[in-house]
Amino acid sequence: MQKFDNLDDYIADLKKKQEASPTCSNTRYNLGVAYLAKRDFMEAEREFLAAIDESPKMAEAYVQLGGIAMQRGDLDGCLRYNISATQQRPFFAVPWGNIGYVYMQQGEVDKAIKALKRAVKYDPNFIQALSTLGSAYYNEGEIDDCMEVCEKALKLEENFGPAWNNLALCYVEKKDYKKAVECVDKAIKTGFEVSADFLKELEQYR
Repeated sequence: MQKFDNLDDYIADLKKKQEASPTCSNTRYNLGVAYLAKRDFMEAEREFLAAIDESPKMAEAYVQLGGIAMQRGDLDGCLRYNISATQQRPFFAVPWGNIGYVYMQQGEVDKAIKALKRAVKYDPNFIQALSTLGSAYYNEGEIDDCMEVCEKALKLEENFGPAWNNLALCYVEKKDYKKAVECVDKAIKTGFEVSADFLKELEQYR
């Protein structure tokens, strides 16, 4: 694979390839990813849309467009694009994880759990989906289920702050404050920003 000194050289090379083969959806997709790396969201969006135009079944491009919509705070757009991705590739875990995340943001916890369960079923090592599923279970008062999925996430990546934070919340529910403090300290150690109110609540148990 050719090495490039910077993103601009890579983009210039991709543009040459695109001129030589205008209907190649992969080149368009790669251009979109390169523009994303430059945080040029408008150009990235244009390339991903062009990639879908050439290859309507390219689920990855829908996922990227969903990410751009999320960047703009357009949750509905993000949801639509990710649903389109699952219609093209039903067993692709990433869009199911994103759908679950959006539903959580919209307060649709039941729908979130269904989508996240599918994400984890299709990719049992999908840490972000496991952690979001843990949050969804916690919101529903399913404490044991929350702990189970968060522990799975931590077996995959022991420095995953959101899972430690979720576990801390669960231990408070179980009135095991010593464990809660241990978990919250581990969350902080990973760089995760724990809620100030939660830290204040745990201060008395230190």
